[in-house]
Amino acid sequence: MISEQTWWKEGIVYQIYPRSYKDTTGSGVGDLQGIIEKLDYIASLGVTIIWLNPVYDSPNDDNGYDIRDYRKIMTEFGTMEDFNLLLTEMKARGLRLVMDLVVNHCSDEHQWFQESRKSRDNPYRDYFHWWPAEKGIPPKRWSYFDVDENAWKYDAQTDAYYLHYFAVKQPDLKWENPEVRREIYDMMHFWFQKGVDGFRMDVIPFISKDISYPELDAKEPHEFIAFYANGPKIHEYLNELNREVISKYDAFTVGEGPGISINQALDFVHEDRKEMDMFFHFDLMSLDRQPGEVFMMRKAPWKLSEFKKIFNDWDSAFAKAGWGSLFLANHDFPRAVSRWGNDSAAYWKNSATLLQTFLLTMRGTPYFYQGDEIGMSNVRFTDIDDYKDINTINRYENIKKNGGDLIAFMESEKHAARENARTPMHWDASQHGGFTTGEPWIRLNPNYASGVNVASQEVEEYSILHYFRKITTVRKSNLALVYGDYECLHPEHEEVYAYTRTLGGECFLILLNFSDVTVTYSLPSHIQYNRKTKIISNDLILDDQTYKEFMLGAWQAVVYKLEN
Repeated sequence: MISEQTWWKEGIVYQIYPRSYKDTTGSGVGDLQGIIEKLDYIASLGVTIIWLNPVYDSPNDDNGYDIRDYRKIMTEFGTMEDFNLLLTEMKARGLRLVMDLVVNHCSDEHQWFQESRKSRDNPYRDYFHWWPAEKGIPPKRWSYFDVDENAWKYDAQTDAYYLHYFAVKQPDLKWENPEVRREIYDMMHFWFQKGVDGFRMDVIPFISKDISYPELDAKEPHEFIAFYANGPKIHEYLNELNREVISKYDAFTVGEGPGISINQALDFVHEDRKEMDMFFHFDLMSLDRQPGEVFMMRKAPWKLSEFKKIFNDWDSAFAKAGWGSLFLANHDFPRAVSRWGNDSAAYWKNSATLLQTFLLTMRGTPYFYQGDEIGMSNVRFTDIDDYKDINTINRYENIKKNGGDLIAFMESEKHAARENARTPMHWDASQHGGFTTGEPWIRLNPNYASGVNVASQEVEEYSILHYFRKITTVRKSNLALVYGDYECLHPEHEEVYAYTRTLGGECFLILLNFSDVTVTYSLPSHIQYNRKTKIISNDLILDDQTYKEFMLGAWQAVVYKLEN
């Protein structure tokens, strides 16, 4: 066995965006009691780990990623007693909890920043990155969420600029100050001692800054991002974080890794480095975006060969050391079935279950986003007033101010916007999908009333939901699908993604037809077997005609066990 066995490698992660999961108060906003109410449902899915998006106290400029108090629960979501109960009830069901760790930045309403901006000699001044105005305009830094894409904000109170890679209300913390790091480590201990099992670390490669703030030879966002991810002390800080906190618990960490290239991967996750356990890379998330762009969709459709190459390359990176993460969507990206499948009525069910099959038969820890188990799809808002996300709203204002093409932007947002993932969970076909008895904080996708909901799929024999439960069982019952060697067959094939997973004497063949047409696929000559057993399929297989040929329906997924 190549890799040491651990619970987090064998785990299946289910991500919950609490604002949109289940509201129990009629406020229109999901809450912790809503998650508690649905724990039996979550456990029934076969997932083993919940990743909970931020529930800390926040003014919600960026939906909780602007934290005002790291040790307090957001009032909209409930109380610390609710959180403690959630943790207790999860553990009673064998579920583990991963929290979101947001420590590149905090809220400008955090006590640290409120103190920092009072005067230049305030004890908290050095908790943040300040540039005195008498030195002139600071060197350009790009911001994800600023209307002017400027990461420096002038603050008149002390006649200085502060750094914010994200929104103006999200000042970057100064990790170069050991007091900041100590505060963060103490906060992490606070949550671990409550019983959490790990952290998903938000934009973690950005924490180390070159505090000489040099001029950069960078113009496009991706050039800035690559610089942000390679600060001079990034590995020193991650190693210290692991040594001072993570190593003291049976825990794991997964970093959000924008700017980390494939040749840097093992610098972050090799076991000997003692930094992170895995991270989310962004190569796949960039596949269908315009070159050099972070947000706009490209006009030419992506090719399956491109999709395969990304997974092949990253699997190779972790073939002998480290460990990878597998995801197709999350709270920051469009819905998986709309992006990588085909969400039209004819192919919605098969493409949703094909993508589930893919994630659960690849090497790496699979991450699913709430609603993936019922095939939730993009809402595709057409009116800017329907959007609540600071990213969409500020980019709209930027384009408007600069006389850009708002029609093209809005068309792209139908497919690219983060809001596609953030509409409320569909529990049933009643008003507001059973999410709330009040007015939801954001509009639902109207297809909740036509089969894209939990209640309808519970009673439908061949639903996406029932398939999800079956395929999670297949993964958990076969360690070869977790730890086995991976071989991609015919990487240039533009309709079928075929691969094997092999461990010891066991071999599984996975065939996925990523197209709207029936395809006949022939195995390469080196794949030899005497007998095959169909483990699972998302469709009535049109059946293989010969030993080497397989006929696959549109968006069909099938897993075989091969035996000699």
